[in-house]
Amino acid sequence: MSTDLQSLYQELILDHYRRPRNWGRLDVPDRTAEGYNPLCGDRVTVHLTLAGDRVRDVRVQGTGCAISVASASLMSEAVKGKTIAEARHMFHEFHKLVTGHLHTNGERPSLGKLAVFAGVARFPARVKCATLAWHALHSALQGQPDAVSTE
Repeated sequence: MSTDLQSLYQELILDHYRRPRNWGRLDVPDRTAEGYNPLCGDRVTVHLTLAGDRVRDVRVQGTGCAISVASASLMSEAVKGKTIAEARHMFHEFHKLVTGHLHTNGERPSLGKLAVFAGVARFPARVKCATLAWHALHSALQGQPDAVSTE
């Protein structure tokens, strides 16, 4: 990966860490799930409102490292307006991406900006940071409000 591309990716992650999108609570969410990474202490809560089988709105709140917060922020943008099935598919594709199991000849059109996290696969300890909000999202999509853990 070129140095310019690495810099662009780093800037995108830092931007979403410093100014996370869709951060906060929903007044009356249809579904909520919490996630916790005991390894580093990251905590996240994902709130969803649904319109039929679509994610109408999503909000995230919590604390964590730059990777964790940026991933939650980018996730919230990516799944808003998607069907539940599409959001679940994104969860699986993102998980494959950050664990190094997504091979698409260098193209990741279904993940868009989320492709910035491809490098996380080189740092196994950071995979849990990147996927924490996604696991909470998946739990909320399943209607399972129990807290999820990365352990």
